[in-house]
Amino acid sequence: MMNHFNTNYETTQSRVPHGRALTAEGAERPVGRGDRTSIPAPRRAQAPPTDRRSLCRIRSAVTAFARIHFKILRGHSDTVSSCHFCFEDRKILSCSYDRTVKLWDVEKDFPIQVFEEEHTAPISECNLTPDDRRVVTSSYDNTVKTWDMETGKMLWTVEHEGIVTSCNISCDGRYVVSGSDKENTIYVFDAVSATAVSHIQGHHKSTITRCCFHPDNQRVTSVSYDKIIKLWDMTTRSTSITINEGHSNAISDCCFTSNGRYLCTASWDKSLKIWDIKTGEFRCHEPVSLSQGHEGSVSSCLFSQDASLVVSGGYDKTIAIWDTEAGCKKLSLKGHWDWVTDVAMSKNKKWILSASKDSTLRLWNIEKMDHIPSVTESRKASGSKIAQCEECEKPFLCLQRSDSEMISRCVFCRLSSPVRQILPLPPAVSPDL
Repeated sequence: MMNHFNTNYETTQSRVPHGRALTAEGAERPVGRGDRTSIPAPRRAQAPPTDRRSLCRIRSAVTAFARIHFKILRGHSDTVSSCHFCFEDRKILSCSYDRTVKLWDVEKDFPIQVFEEEHTAPISECNLTPDDRRVVTSSYDNTVKTWDMETGKMLWTVEHEGIVTSCNISCDGRYVVSGSDKENTIYVFDAVSATAVSHIQGHHKSTITRCCFHPDNQRVTSVSYDKIIKLWDMTTRSTSITINEGHSNAISDCCFTSNGRYLCTASWDKSLKIWDIKTGEFRCHEPVSLSQGHEGSVSSCLFSQDASLVVSGGYDKTIAIWDTEAGCKKLSLKGHWDWVTDVAMSKNKKWILSASKDSTLRLWNIEKMDHIPSVTESRKASGSKIAQCEECEKPFLCLQRSDSEMISRCVFCRLSSPVRQILPLPPAVSPDL
């Protein structure tokens, strides 16, 4: 493996950066997935500061990043919009605004299969069936397509009336869901025959940014520019859950834990939130809020297989790794030259994959993350220790509360508690969130 490390020097500027726009309210708005506005090239970073304090910070950053080895995968010629691990983490799937889908060999660092010459506009998302035999893609050319992974041939195409911003495959491989900006519609169809199963028109008030299946294969979750989270039940053909006040800005992504109990949402309000969907306790108390991890809008999120970590990508060009038990950020990964558009994590939690508007993917080795001084120092500063949850009896990172009371239950048991006061706010969370 190639050994690289990179340190970014960040400067604060008063004007709105290139590639961003202003909302009607005057807030900074990134031109995100589903937005076809042309974007200028990023500016060159300013020279690093030379004072003693800054140099100490730089040395500390170099020490941390020297422990995080990464590879840069180059092969796309435009924004990489989506990425996944597949084939037991031995291969990577990616798609791009260059209208291609590529299958990469992790060891060889180059594409071994290219799906191309079918989409006529940027590809917004790609997903695989659980058996890794088929690939589904959505595109701004108003179509969803399915491909045979082995032959690279297209199997079917479903036409939509508007651009398709997202697509996903159910965990049993039977259904495909897609979101279109034409009347903010959700489509569900058979994954083999492409026969329409459901057509939910006007499901949101604004463009749908992400849609995905719940692990039970019977519900579809969608998020939107309208700041609303919805779960639609395929059996009753109705919306079973609506969360109207989860975020203060557009919601860009959503993902479930593997058991389907918890939903994580990422937003342009710079935060992520974790919701207890199974018990419905989110109706009684606030979700766990993960904030102060990104300086700009959060574009993507994903739980680790065991739900102990959340990884997120942002328009600040960084990837954040969060400890879900502690409700705080463990580490930031810096190196991309432009927005991070998507993230993925290997099943063994040793690798993080990131996709970016800089046309590259990066493969980060986080196996020794817990040995990085900044991670251990952050844990000590928060007054945390490893404890056993008194309810589920699993070990978790226990934080010291400001009132000197030690939390005795893990975040997932606290989320499911009917008593609101038991769930404290995570450290360093703004009271406004």
